[in-house]
This record gives sequence, structure tokens and C-alpha cells, in this order.
Amino acid sequence: MGWFDRLKSGLKSSSDKLKDGITSIFTKTKLSDEVLEEFEELLIRSDIGVGLAGSIIAKLSEEKFNKEITPGEIEDFLKSFLSEKFKAVPDYQHNWPLNEPRIVMVCGVNGNGKTTTIGKLANSYKNDGKKVMMAAADTFRAAAVEQLEVWAQRCGIELIKCAENADPASVAHKAVTRAINENVDLLLIDTAGRLHNKTNLMDELKKINNVIAKILPGSPHDTFLVLDATTGQNALSQVQHFREAANITGLIITKLDGTAKAGILLSIMDKYKIPVVAIGVGEKIEDLQPFNFEDFIDNLLSK
Repeated sequence: MGWFDRLKSGLKSSSDKLKDGITSIFTKTKLSDEVLEEFEELLIRSDIGVGLAGSIIAKLSEEKFNKEITPGEIEDFLKSFLSEKFKAVPDYQHNWPLNEPRIVMVCGVNGNGKTTTIGKLANSYKNDGKKVMMAAADTFRAAAVEQLEVWAQRCGIELIKCAENADPASVAHKAVTRAINENVDLLLIDTAGRLHNKTNLMDELKKINNVIAKILPGSPHDTFLVLDATTGQNALSQVQHFREAANITGLIITKLDGTAKAGILLSIMDKYKIPVVAIGVGEKIEDLQPFNFEDFIDNLLSK
């Protein structure tokens, strides 16, 4: 199965939920207040978010109120509206500095697929001809270090680590220094995903940032936040917490396969205007792929 087919298959639950709802609602002859209210409830249940749902309803009412409209026309309207609205969200641009390693921090709540995502990213960049190194700065979770070790061996990539419970900033310092000395193209740094004590998390991420910047001014060049699509609206609060702790430059959305909550991606983009770097729709190493907004919308609303 090719990537486009995996995307379509992965979004099927979300797509079916949305399309079935549209077909059920728009059986009446004209667009009335009652129909608009039902449609808004459907959009919110699809995790598109109250704000974005309200914008959709307002525009639809402006253009089509009291006019006959079919399910197919609603799907076309949604595609057009969303494509136009999200032109304001910039596409992610890879930032490759000259003559120095590109430093990328990766953060996210434990359980979101962060460590696996780092392994998949490392493999993808290596296949593109880059010399890649990983650093295990989530030192308080032994399983994270072990998981990265498996990926490092699998991909033939060097992993920098320290003793369990070591200062994460010391791991970052060691890794950046090694990356410079060994002419690495890309260093991926795994960071802690604890949110139960936000102050500690913020202090830790800021300390790592400061240490990295002292060694290599201007770095980290990117900080990616990994989010689990199945958490729905809870993902919005995660974005807010991590934005307070670090300069999030891109999002990676995992576990889109089998969830009916893919609309959360639209809700996050609408609220925070952060570009999506990649999405995951499966467990295979190739199931993490660069994000394309038009492909996403086409499959979410495919007929």
C-alpha cells in the first residue's frame, strides 16, 4: 500500500464520521437555523473546535442560508473554506544551517509516540543522505533511552546518552559537542515529556535551550512537538503548555490511523498557526510522512 493509500485508510474513521453526519443532516431541502445548528454540533464532535466550527457556520450561513444544498455541495464548501483559511498557516520549511549541525529538539507528552517518531525521523533523514545523531535527554524514563537504543541499532545511527537520572542538559551539551566534532548533519534530541509539574518541565527545556545556544549560537534550529491525534481536544492544552516552555516551530501528529479525531489537527492549526511537519498513520517506519494540507483535506472529505 502506497503512502497516499495509507493516508486515506488512516483517515477513514474521521472521514466516515464527518461524511455520514453530513449526509444525515443535509437531507432537508433548505439551509435553516436548525440545520446549521446540527451541522455545528457535528463539526464540534469531530474535534474541529468551537472557534473554527463557528467560522464555518457563519460563512455557510452567509452564502447559502435558506437555499437548497446537497451533501456534496457541503463537502465542496468545506474543502474550499478550509483551503482558503489555512493559507495563513505557513508551510514548514527545513532549516539547514551552513557548515554546522542542525539541532532539533523533540518534545511531547509520554505516550504520544515521541521516541518512536524520533527513530522514524532519524531513519528518514539518513535515507536522504544525511549524517544523523540522536541524543537521549529524557533521562528520567529508562524505557525511552532503551527504545532509542533499539532505533539507533536498527538505523545504524550513533546515540548519545548518560547515566539514568543524569541532568538532561548535560546530555544535550555532550551531544552537541560530539555532533560538531564529528561533522554531523542533524542531531535529534529527545526531551522529557512530563506535564504533571509544568514548572519543572519549563525549567528543564529552557536549561537545555540555553546550554545548546551557548555551544552553537542560533540553535536549536527547530523544536518539534509530537501530539497524539487520539487525545482530541486535550492536544490543544498540550500545545499551550509546551509553547510556554519552548519555541515550538513544528508539529508532528501521530496515530491518525483508526481515530475519528483527525479534526483536531485543523483546530490546532487554526488556534496556534504552527506548521505541521509530518503525520503518522501507522506503525511502519514509512508511515511517518511529510504533511501536505491539500492531501489531508481531500482524504478527510473524500467522496
